Amino acid sequence: MSNNSEKMKIGIIGCGNISGAYFGGARNTDVLQIKSCADLQMEAAQQRAEQFGCQAVTVDQLLSDPEIELIVNLTIPRAHVEVGLQVLEAGKHVYSEKPFAVDLENAKQLRQKGATTGLRVGCAPDTFLGAGVQTARQQMDAGKIGLAVAGTAFMCGHGHENWHPNPAFYYDVGGGPMLDMGPYYITALINILGPVKRVAGVTTKAFEERIATSEAVRGLRIPVKTTTHLAGSIEFANGAIITMIMSFDMWRHSLPCIEIYGTEGSMQVPDPNGFGGSVRVSPARSDWEDVPLAFPTNARMIGVIDMVRAIRNNRPHRVSGDLAYHALEVMLAFDRSSQTGTHIEIASQVERPAPFPVGLAEWRVDDD
Repeated sequence: MSNNSEKMKIGIIGCGNISGAYFGGARNTDVLQIKSCADLQMEAAQQRAEQFGCQAVTVDQLLSDPEIELIVNLTIPRAHVEVGLQVLEAGKHVYSEKPFAVDLENAKQLRQKGATTGLRVGCAPDTFLGAGVQTARQQMDAGKIGLAVAGTAFMCGHGHENWHPNPAFYYDVGGGPMLDMGPYYITALINILGPVKRVAGVTTKAFEERIATSEAVRGLRIPVKTTTHLAGSIEFANGAIITMIMSFDMWRHSLPCIEIYGTEGSMQVPDPNGFGGSVRVSPARSDWEDVPLAFPTNARMIGVIDMVRAIRNNRPHRVSGDLAYHALEVMLAFDRSSQTGTHIEIASQVERPAPFPVGLAEWRVDDD
């Protein structure tokens, strides 16, 4: 076990597309060091190891390495819980890519395992820790638009088959726009507004099959096993009602990412899939005003860095399994509501993550 003056040695399981952002985000911190990476395809692990200067090992070797204290799980969504449980069984903290799980039963297992072992469970996204959403949170907490009354949240496009080299899993169980992109939006909204009370949704899919046009898999016929257009309303515990559309069935639109409407004005929140962006506030009876970002811009891996610092300083980590579980329950409620024709009450509760203090010189290094 390392002490607070040493970098925590971590490992990565899963060396696909998203892993490059994690490796890159670890370059500019003195908090952690990626010692090893693993993938079912050893060639993929070797490529990342050569690119970023770490060791390529098997999954078993990574799990059994006594120097590694935390493992970042970047496997496909359906494997998140299985791999996460293996990491905890190996006595290591785990941080998973989103979503936390593809169903609540498996999510409960992972959550419970973390509680019984005393190990930390974390989960993406960490984009809500970015300068854009944190600045929006600051504006909300400062009462710049009064009390939140309503809002909108839209993520609309035509899916991944036109550009992604491996688009099939986006249309499999655990895929679709809600579990793929919903974590960014739902987590950002929870960070700004607090926990969710209930959901009403209507969901569908426009196509039973997708045909890939991306160069790597052109012509691949992809069966659609999940809903690809989800619409509805989210009622938060504070009374705010957010209207949401998450869609892979729209060719073009001009909808904003997130807007929040309060008793004293309105606020535009930047794309929660990014770390920066533009925050705009319109006080009552006034035009939109740009709000300078109150924090330095960071990048992916900030959630893992915050988790490492939380472990070292014995405080809660912001990218918690409880937050990810609550977000997952909200996302799955859209299909449940559509299927049952009823509002779905959200059983889990979670506190808003602590905001970053204004004035930190560098979020990657400094603690609060």
